[in-house]
Amino acid sequence: MAATKHAQNIKQDSREYLLTALLQLLETKNLNDISVSQVVKRAGVSRMAFYRNFDTLDDLLISYFEPVIQARFEEVKNKISEADKLNKIGEFFTDYSDILKLSEKRGFEYIIKKIFDDNMIDFYRTVSLPDQLTEVERRYWTKFMSAGVYAIWYEWLVDGQKETLEKVHILIGGFQNSTMQFLMNK
Repeated sequence: MAATKHAQNIKQDSREYLLTALLQLLETKNLNDISVSQVVKRAGVSRMAFYRNFDTLDDLLISYFEPVIQARFEEVKNKISEADKLNKIGEFFTDYSDILKLSEKRGFEYIIKKIFDDNMIDFYRTVSLPDQLTEVERRYWTKFMSAGVYAIWYEWLVDGQKETLEKVHILIGGFQNSTMQFLMNK
């Protein structure tokens, strides 16, 4: 049992070293210009340690962002009042503004967007939508809102956060309500 716990600790340490090394390399290089060899060399671990944990560098980044984003959404779904849900999700963009800006600059923003989108779609499944919507309307509305919400917050972030987060949330709420109203009145 002790050897197993020790092996698990080594594996976790390797994962952390690999992530730290990749994030350090991303400070000066685009994701597409970084190789697994560069990451393992910087991390001080073997290629085997990398491939025991991940298939690609994308997988390494996913292992970092997925739990962070999922935790934020779980908190929003289960612990936050309806009035504060949008604010709490929006805080993700301010809390992680540096890495989000880096993701755009270094070519890995698509990873964050995909994880965010998956969680936003799951979030919208928990929201009560009018019964008269068809399954197709629900699916497309949810996808549309997820992509739009992400795009608005991300634009706000990279544009220098000129508007207040409250103003951005009012805009998102307006889009959400008007698109739903359209579906209800079609």
